[in-house]
Amino acid sequence: MDELLRDAAARAIRYRQNVGNRPVWPAAAALDALGRLDEALPATRQNDAAVLALLDEIASPATVATSGGRYFGFVIGSSLPATLAANWLAGAWDQNAGGVIQSPAAARLEEVATTWMLDVLGLPERCGTGFVTCATMANFSGLAAARHALYARKGWDVDRHGLFGAPPITVVVGEEVHVSVLKALGLLGLGRDRVVRVPVDEQGRMRADALPPLDDHAIVCLQAGNVNTGAFDPADAIVPQAKRAGAWVHVDGAFGLWAAATPARARLLAGYAEADSWATDAHKWLNVPYDSGIVFVRDAQHLRAAMSISAAYLVRGERRDPDDYTPEFSRRARGVEVWAALRSLGREGLTDLIERSCRHASRFADGLRAAGCAILNDVVINQVLVSFGDPETTRQVIAAVQADGTCWVGGTVWQGQTAMRISVSSWATTDEDVERSLSAMVRVAAEVRA
Repeated sequence: MDELLRDAAARAIRYRQNVGNRPVWPAAAALDALGRLDEALPATRQNDAAVLALLDEIASPATVATSGGRYFGFVIGSSLPATLAANWLAGAWDQNAGGVIQSPAAARLEEVATTWMLDVLGLPERCGTGFVTCATMANFSGLAAARHALYARKGWDVDRHGLFGAPPITVVVGEEVHVSVLKALGLLGLGRDRVVRVPVDEQGRMRADALPPLDDHAIVCLQAGNVNTGAFDPADAIVPQAKRAGAWVHVDGAFGLWAAATPARARLLAGYAEADSWATDAHKWLNVPYDSGIVFVRDAQHLRAAMSISAAYLVRGERRDPDDYTPEFSRRARGVEVWAALRSLGREGLTDLIERSCRHASRFADGLRAAGCAILNDVVINQVLVSFGDPETTRQVIAAVQADGTCWVGGTVWQGQTAMRISVSSWATTDEDVERSLSAMVRVAAEVRA
């Protein structure tokens, strides 16, 4: 095993050393080579070193260079050095992080990381916290806590009786609600299409003056960081209305919630700390390895009541058992990487990571605007929307930028306008990466227009 792990480490190190020197999207030959994986299951045991070598030879060239500095598609971070190293070590530990009895180390690291996150995000210090796979499951868990709390007020045990015959819950979302929230609502039996949609402004912010009547059987879902524009719903105007009515407020803050970690951006989150539950990702702006989502619930008992279960063989002690706060029993110790990210960055490093990403986004916007392109959003954090003219021209520019390989960006449609979307989320992105990518975008756009 020692020799095999050294080989794996050497291959991984080479990959990360060279990721910045290759096209961001894999070459056609590398994609074609994936066909070599289509083989019958071997009848006999294979040599472990040969298996690893084959994996590296075929799959590594066909990966997307999301761990490099010039990937700006979706909101995907890289993995910080300390978090990748912690991931390797935690993989060697192979801990089941479900309970204290299974891994006291993993449980304690989650507790410490939780304290640090609540501090930097400005959330109540007694929140219940669950380490889950992604923002979809974080939204699911926070909304499950909301469903439990609202039905408990009405004397309905939703865990025992389900939704059959239960009084209805009204779910209020903005027109620009992210699909992960809708998916979570569908999984919870609250319905993707039964939501009340509130009109939004030109940046995608929910209009506080357009809220429907609310009561104590309603959930209001706010967005901290629109996936296209980066805009924040006006929580300082919406949350008080919801609270007066007794409604539950849930925040989808997959990446935008981390803006609270920097003094210059914290104003964007005015009023958000008064919500009841929050969902975010660590594999986006905190730059830990996939997968890593986190849910916070103001009143921990509601999250625990929605997620925990009792069984005779499950040993319970006095300390917090992680599986009481997540949908999963057995899971990897992803809290190790969150702890490593925060411990290595510190408050100053985390602030710098967020501010640097925002500065890069502003540079993209300024450079593209100077080149005659239209910037469709107010660049408040790390998201930039760009139009190169009519929809077809914009689509052609996006495709050409992707094919060029210098960087990778995605496309979107924003309030009826086709746009290129730039998301800056990686710690690895340098000023040189931005300038190189910006030059490629301007050059490609000029070629397409010509």
